[in-house]
Amino acid sequence: MNTNLPPLSLSILGVEPLDEFIREIADFVHHMIVTRPVHPDAKVEVEAKLGILRDRTSGQRLMLPVLVETILIPNEVDVRFESNMSLNQHKHFNTMLNDLKLISSQPSHPTSPLEYTHVKVVDSFYSTEDREKVRVTREEKSNTVLEITRKIRLGDLNIYSPKRAADWRVSVSLEVPVSHPIGTPTHVRRKDRICYSHEEFNIDLTQVHSNNNATTNAQLEILHELEVEIARSELLLSTAAKRGDPNVPEIDRNAFDELIRSFVNNARILVKNANDGWHT
Repeated sequence: MNTNLPPLSLSILGVEPLDEFIREIADFVHHMIVTRPVHPDAKVEVEAKLGILRDRTSGQRLMLPVLVETILIPNEVDVRFESNMSLNQHKHFNTMLNDLKLISSQPSHPTSPLEYTHVKVVDSFYSTEDREKVRVTREEKSNTVLEITRKIRLGDLNIYSPKRAADWRVSVSLEVPVSHPIGTPTHVRRKDRICYSHEEFNIDLTQVHSNNNATTNAQLEILHELEVEIARSELLLSTAAKRGDPNVPEIDRNAFDELIRSFVNNARILVKNANDGWHT
């Protein structure tokens, strides 16, 4: 009896079925883009942040009767997303990503190499007369203004990962350039960020020192966060505009979904590598 497995077709039709999980995220991001408010010069930001989904009543991590990674229907489950992780978790990801940067630079490595930058910035937040928040970002050492923006959150998708130490959230936002606000900031966040760039994505590992009232005597809150972001807003918008268009070549028609597929895969890899005990 021959017990060797012969070559198998992907399916009875010879094609692989659509990945509904990735398609759902792609549909969500695409909908947020095409229905966004019109703001000239605004950038669209798509990011996946690691964290913990907590039940608002108990404060405990969300528990659902599912075995695998699951996208929650927006506003149907009463949860809050907590992105802060422990210093040990931060060190774990820093070591992992630094090792990957070294490995990826070897000629035998199967993917593109990671690039690395270390930046320190200060974000000052101002409240305007219409109760909107404006962020002024300066380079910490020189105090040079890098950007002044108003961030508009378009939507979030929470992803519950019962087999992993962390959950994650996909967020779509607009960053609108504005003029410098008048007055004093309501709070200040100092960010020590290591940015690992790979192809069309940035992976940001950040330590944040936050002052809630911007005074020098205010108590500092120290946070640690990890996120993956699509690097180029112009590429995101260009591929979104061609998605499903029968008048463009197939490679252009499918480029948006390919971009989101790689984005989701990167987020999943990071979640899979989270240590047990997100806050310890």
